[in-house]
Amino acid sequence: MALFEYVGIDADGNERQGTIDAVNVDLAIAALQRRSIVISKIDPAGKKESLFNFKFSFFNRVTNADIVMLSREITTLFEAQVSALRAFELLATEARTPALASKLNEITSDIQSGSSISMALSRHPDMFSTFYVSMVRAGEESGSLDKTFEYLAGYLDRNYEMIQKARNALVYPAFIVVTFIGVMILMMTVIVPHLTAMLTETGQELPFYTRVVIGVSDFMTRYIFLILIILGASIGFFINYGRTENGKTVLARARLEIPALGAVFQKIALSRIADNLATMLKSGIQILHALEITASVVGDPVFSNAITEAAVDVKGGLPLSESLRKHREFPGIMIAMIKIGEETGSMGPILDTMAKFYRREVDGAVETLIGLIEPLMIVVLALGVAFLLAAVLLPIYNIAASF
Repeated sequence: MALFEYVGIDADGNERQGTIDAVNVDLAIAALQRRSIVISKIDPAGKKESLFNFKFSFFNRVTNADIVMLSREITTLFEAQVSALRAFELLATEARTPALASKLNEITSDIQSGSSISMALSRHPDMFSTFYVSMVRAGEESGSLDKTFEYLAGYLDRNYEMIQKARNALVYPAFIVVTFIGVMILMMTVIVPHLTAMLTETGQELPFYTRVVIGVSDFMTRYIFLILIILGASIGFFINYGRTENGKTVLARARLEIPALGAVFQKIALSRIADNLATMLKSGIQILHALEITASVVGDPVFSNAITEAAVDVKGGLPLSESLRKHREFPGIMIAMIKIGEETGSMGPILDTMAKFYRREVDGAVETLIGLIEPLMIVVLALGVAFLLAAVLLPIYNIAASF
């Protein structure tokens, strides 16, 4: 089978474009003609006509914000009793980016060929996660797709907002640290060596801290390229190691152990887990299947492994609360609330309450973290600059005073 991209006109006179799987181009054309599409252009997928047709994937991708808006638009169309095929045709026509329009055209073609919505969405895992597809499949089975897409839009919106808050909280400190390191490297390799020559020519006994600064400056000046090579190799090693299964788990566990910051990552993961499970249970997905899906989309290897092991215990007949109790990543309050949900038969609402609780905790933890980082960084930067200035300027002042 091969994938072909086509452009054509349908029976209503509307332009259609998308992709189709076929053994060869003739069978692809025949399949499109059976859909009453008059082909104006068809080429193997991935073929580029010129350099100007090249698209940078980074700038031509579907974002989380696109998926949130798409889910809300689908909800509105389904509530208005618009058919699935017509809904996706309209969304493709009004898509905000070429990448989104292309994906929606492919989904429309699949639905027109007889595929279910969930099956059509599953062919685009870069856009729609296992969680998303499973929710849609549950909505199809229960006949409540409009509510399902409303749940999905709300969930994705909450998740996106929470992740953005955590990331934005780290942007300013990261920028300040990188800038400070860059300035220190520039001073040590360019400015301090000139001052060092002047200080050594006087023959004056230099303070210990000045000799330390001069030694560091000499080392960095002589071996700057070696330092950059080692630094680059170390970064490359950690990136490659972080892509392995063992590396992901080790780095995720180390991240959770960082004071103050680790608590933020833990609460983000707990909020996503509770929100995932609550959303799926409200849509009629069984708890065991919901756990399996949550393990694949939670985004943290430590919690993913814990949920996978808990799912095995639940499959063996153990209550979820007892299964999670074995893993220290889950706090006692969450386990106690889940146990109440099991006893009262209200697991969905309980998990929804926990998700809201941990979202508020994330907001509070992020604000606290920002409140701690800013004064701490000011103090550290001030001490670093003061030490460097004292090490360089005090000897110069002593030399000037001796004349």
